[in-house]
Amino acid sequence: MTRIELARKGIVSDEVRFVAQSECVDAEKLAEDIAHGFTVIARNAAHDIPPLGIGRGLRTKINANIGTSKDRVSLDEELEKLRVLTRYGADAVMDLSTGGPLRDLRKLLLQRSRISVGTVPIYEAAVRAAEEHGTIAKMTTDSIFEVIEDHAREGIDFVTVHCGLTRRAIERLREEGRILDIVSRGGSFLLEWMIYNDRENPLYEHFDRLLEISKRYDVTLSLGDALRPGCLEDATDRSQIEELLTLGELKDRANDQGVQVIIEGPGHVPLDQVELNIKIQKEICKGAPFYVLGPLVTDIAVGYDHIAAAIGGALAGAAGADFLCYVTPAEHIKLPDIHDVKEGVIASKIAAHAADIAKRIPSAIERDKKMARCRKNLDWDGQIALSLDPERIREWRSKIPPTETDVCSMCGEFCAIRTVERALRKER
Repeated sequence: MTRIELARKGIVSDEVRFVAQSECVDAEKLAEDIAHGFTVIARNAAHDIPPLGIGRGLRTKINANIGTSKDRVSLDEELEKLRVLTRYGADAVMDLSTGGPLRDLRKLLLQRSRISVGTVPIYEAAVRAAEEHGTIAKMTTDSIFEVIEDHAREGIDFVTVHCGLTRRAIERLREEGRILDIVSRGGSFLLEWMIYNDRENPLYEHFDRLLEISKRYDVTLSLGDALRPGCLEDATDRSQIEELLTLGELKDRANDQGVQVIIEGPGHVPLDQVELNIKIQKEICKGAPFYVLGPLVTDIAVGYDHIAAAIGGALAGAAGADFLCYVTPAEHIKLPDIHDVKEGVIASKIAAHAADIAKRIPSAIERDKKMARCRKNLDWDGQIALSLDPERIREWRSKIPPTETDVCSMCGEFCAIRTVERALRKER
């Protein structure tokens, strides 16, 4: 039985108890949320990792993307990225590779990763078609589903599938007059295939086949947003909502069959529309876990898009988003390097933590209280341990003159904390 089926029978599995204990929530309540599709556990039984809970009442999780391109293939570098993103607190990693030995890299990630691993199988199917036939349009329905099953069988924990890009949605897109039609790579592959072959999206048309594979391996489906806005001007338009309505219907079908589902969301969204987007998704998709890319709240933060995404991610998480996909400083420019990965993870962790404080997650609130106490006591070791980048803080502290090691070098002898404490002591 799948996790949903077990939960519907009132069975609280060891996985559920593990997640409940790590999140400090009630195991029976967690199982109930899984039964209703409010929460998922993104773990393939073939992948020996701790279970990852994503959804209602749990900490806001973050995902980090890595992967090769045709222009840059280094398995060692991708494994180092995995080490770094795990070190700095990513909860999941997605392999978005489109160049080099795709299967070899995926197997290495599964062997080395101690966190959940996701993929976008349409990438591999498209790359194979381009290599074998010279065009993505020569993919076949069978080849797409063969790749999906390969990923599930090998141990991938969750897969992004762009099932909501229908022929009707493409017509809506044509009518819309967007500035940036489709910025989703998987969505663009499918759109080309659909137009070239004059056929419906096979992931939508044969959704039951997808459910059979997912159910067999209990793999979580992340229903991708091919029509996510790629700029603020396109945000929350009819094309985006058209696709979201379809994803809500597919989510119901999947849950009815015992398959776990995450819904993916925007994208580029103005600050004042972020909360609205979360509320619309939660309503249409009946409380399913929501996975957002950022969202980025401005289009001009090139080179600093991780900051734009952290601002949007904090707002989204506070409004109810469950899973944040990091954005690196290299977004829109190049394949991220190891430094970019670290910066992206830390920015996303800040956003997720800020959201958890707004959600009143006890562990997040307590961590900030501990930091405040350490600052009060000028306890630098404690502050370093509670920080998101201990190595950086330790390095900076090492450069402070020995005479000022118990204060920061900005205030020095005029440290506000020390001054107030001295004055209050004298008063007493």
